[in-house]
Amino acid sequence: MYPDLSYLFHDLVGTAQDNWLSIFKTFGFFLLLAFIVAARLLKLELQRRESIGQLRPVKATVVPGSGITVWDYLFNGVFGFVLGYKIPYALGNFAQWQEDAGSVLLSGDGWWWSGLLGAAAFLGYYYWQDRKPVAQTEPYEVEVYPSSRVGPITMMAAVGGILGAKAFAIIEYLDRFLADPLGVLLSGDGLAIYGGLIGGAIAVFFYLRKYKIKPVPVLDAVAPALIVAYGVGRIGCQLSGDGDWGIVAGDQPGWWFLPDWMWSFQFPHNVLGRGIPIPGCDLEYCTQLAEGVHPTSVYETLMAFAIGATLWALRKRLTKWPGILFCLYLFLNGVERFFIEFVRVNDRYDVLGVPLSQAQIIAICFMLAGLVGGYLFVRRARGLPQESE
Repeated sequence: MYPDLSYLFHDLVGTAQDNWLSIFKTFGFFLLLAFIVAARLLKLELQRRESIGQLRPVKATVVPGSGITVWDYLFNGVFGFVLGYKIPYALGNFAQWQEDAGSVLLSGDGWWWSGLLGAAAFLGYYYWQDRKPVAQTEPYEVEVYPSSRVGPITMMAAVGGILGAKAFAIIEYLDRFLADPLGVLLSGDGLAIYGGLIGGAIAVFFYLRKYKIKPVPVLDAVAPALIVAYGVGRIGCQLSGDGDWGIVAGDQPGWWFLPDWMWSFQFPHNVLGRGIPIPGCDLEYCTQLAEGVHPTSVYETLMAFAIGATLWALRKRLTKWPGILFCLYLFLNGVERFFIEFVRVNDRYDVLGVPLSQAQIIAICFMLAGLVGGYLFVRRARGLPQESE
């Protein structure tokens, strides 16, 4: 397993484990990669829908020389201070950063003098930009396409997703939150994927509404990107051993044709430090599970990529049926997560006499939303004139 990139590069090129690369955690790396992949796929699909006229640009007025606002100065000054306050401190306490990046980056500790230098550097740069002469002085209009806003859309999805994931995790493990509220809020673990999807969706909806972008075509455009990004994120779960594994696998059946580790895996060097010591290991992460469990992250990755490929293949055929592609995503996502939960380790709740996990309850809601939404969107599409489709 690869709790951080030093373990990954050790296997790839032979560099030492627990070196400076250990500050880059594998799960965080793949989470970032998931957002990059999602942003790229979304941009491609938005551009396609713009080319066929389904998404149209919004006119915006540019006022040359209007300058940088007070809020720009304030935001970037604070941002520069935070970077200056934390990064030099983290480098000065590198051993602690290596051991537990969250305890360094998410704590209140830092260096004030470097923070002030960081703020001054950012403010000085923006002041210099503000003083530069402009060639054109008259206001003019530009057409802004939705595809040019993929960066802000992705950022809104990331912020809303993290907040939503944390909120749902707190709800599921309320006892832990009540025991240590600040520690749970500032920790990097305990993120519920469905909470992330819902939180990100809410944040993006308000962004689209603000800039007068039609939400339904954007929902269709983002559907393949979401499920593929989910699969990429699950690769990070598997490689880091972050606890998203299944129940004890038991004996491998005779019909199993995939590699043995895909049936039963002990997650050696897992990032959580769970299990029993690995004999002869003297590294930072030296534990593995006592029994082999189902590597459910692998199963979810394969299913996510299969769903993503299906949605990508259908996206052009379903263009004339706005909303259907996203509803199909909701339904298939719900089906995938509902059934994978039967072999995952999660808390269960009694729902009408049936033990279900939080994820299964939300998955049922996703499936119902996909079915009901699909029915409503089909009725709506049949009533639209041809040019509006």
